[in-house]
Amino acid sequence: MPASSGAIAYSERMKRVMDAVQLRQPDRVPVAFFSMFWLARYGGISYREAMYDYARLSEIARRALLELQPDMYALPHLLTAVGPAMETLGYKQLEWPGHGTAQDVSYQYVDREYMKAEEFDEYLLDPTGFYLHTYLPRIGAAFEGMEKLPMFPGLYYLRLVIASRQFAFPEVQRALDHLRQAGDEAMRLVEHADRFADEMAELGFPLTNGATAPAPFDFFADYFRGSKGIMLDMYRRKDKLLAAIERAAIFITRQAIKTCKASSSKIVFIPLHWAFDGFMSLAQFKQFFWPSLRKLIFDLIDAGLVPMPLWEGDCTSRLETIADIPSGKAIYWIERTDLIRAKEVLGNVVCLRGNVPASMLTTGTPDEVDAFCRRLIETVGKGGGLILDCGIGIPDESKPANVRAMFESARKYTP
Repeated sequence: MPASSGAIAYSERMKRVMDAVQLRQPDRVPVAFFSMFWLARYGGISYREAMYDYARLSEIARRALLELQPDMYALPHLLTAVGPAMETLGYKQLEWPGHGTAQDVSYQYVDREYMKAEEFDEYLLDPTGFYLHTYLPRIGAAFEGMEKLPMFPGLYYLRLVIASRQFAFPEVQRALDHLRQAGDEAMRLVEHADRFADEMAELGFPLTNGATAPAPFDFFADYFRGSKGIMLDMYRRKDKLLAAIERAAIFITRQAIKTCKASSSKIVFIPLHWAFDGFMSLAQFKQFFWPSLRKLIFDLIDAGLVPMPLWEGDCTSRLETIADIPSGKAIYWIERTDLIRAKEVLGNVVCLRGNVPASMLTTGTPDEVDAFCRRLIETVGKGGGLILDCGIGIPDESKPANVRAMFESARKYTP
């Protein structure tokens, strides 16, 4: 039987993207769709509605993708519609629309010390035990009570049988009941996302990534030690920090590979939050950040996957260092670093994604967006190795006409 039009379009888009990744000249420069709350503005609903109404978000996203015709897209549900699951979990590391911020104000990260400096040894001894007894109760109300669980690695034979009585503790049973409710809500979210992904695949749209993984340094900076703690750690306890990064990287890599291999996309998104020039020196980057990230990139490539780090901020001083990866195997998503300069250094190594400025999408004109995109396509896109996108996806406040101009430019101009 002849292939459906959706299957043909899917195949064409995947080839276009993979040609760019493998540094071959595609039939045209591919363009990607990534958004947090812009879909809410596009659809005329509040940010909070987008977070809590799975079906409504699906309908708006479907309409946007059919209009814009991207070559790949990020599942909006897993970026946006997490309100019910977070609320049920009593999640504490974010504030979100209607839950700490106004109805139309995006996420706000709560920068706190979720792991104390003196707890590195506990983490290094038993990461899972530290999670269950210490970390999880600090970041989610539903986990409160898990600290009453037994220390499993020290239990054996009949002692394990007797220790099971701790599951009868009221605090533990309350935590398990709360987690069951949170799990049920998260399952509803994922089922909506999966149905949407299946429908979009039938219409010819591939996913932009099948998994997300943190850089091992960011894992501790963002979610454990906080910004003040991690800066002090780099000077006061660097050996323990490096040991913890190495330990965490094992779990990060295994989880990313497992998740991505279950997806239709083989791209692993790696948002980088502390790699930019303004935070640490190049020498510190080479000591604390790059070795573990480079190993993660290599391990993902060895697993047949495509790493896609998002280099937030200006990372110009890092370009020569981060060129040390296999050629044609990864995507570097660039926010603010000059993409033409990045092409000069990295053009024979890695596909570049980006980097239409957020300011232009929010305050510029369609003509300005068109001209900027044309310049990227005709320079950075020459010889392959470019995926057109904004610096960090479509900003929430972007004008729809400017967004349309970016997607249309990919179909108007050739390198």
